[in-house]
Amino acid sequence: MRRLISSGSPFEATAGYSRAVVSGDWCFVSGTTGYDYATMAMPESVEDQTRNCLATIGKVLDEAGFSFSDVVRCHYYVTEAAFATRVFPILGETFGTVRPAATMVVCGLIRPEMLIEIEVTALRQS
Repeated sequence: MRRLISSGSPFEATAGYSRAVVSGDWCFVSGTTGYDYATMAMPESVEDQTRNCLATIGKVLDEAGFSFSDVVRCHYYVTEAAFATRVFPILGETFGTVRPAATMVVCGLIRPEMLIEIEVTALRQS
């Protein structure tokens, strides 16, 4: 059974995607940027954006019946290579004991205020 999860972002309806899709024991969380979706405000620092990404992802995982401990794969997209050392400690706080497979890519994002985007895949642990 396929279940769609929304974070309330206006981008979801406009672009035709779900924040997450749950299929059986899997949860696929879409790329999530640092917006505070309640206010649509974007912090200026990559650290604060990272914290917002993780907060949104955490809420979505919880709503879907998963947790960060179920995450098996992460993709991180940053706009500058120098951001890696700035966000590693924050990511380590969340994923340090989970140790999912991960990839970080330096690239452009769709809006200039976006500095990081995070997407995760979770597998329910039996």
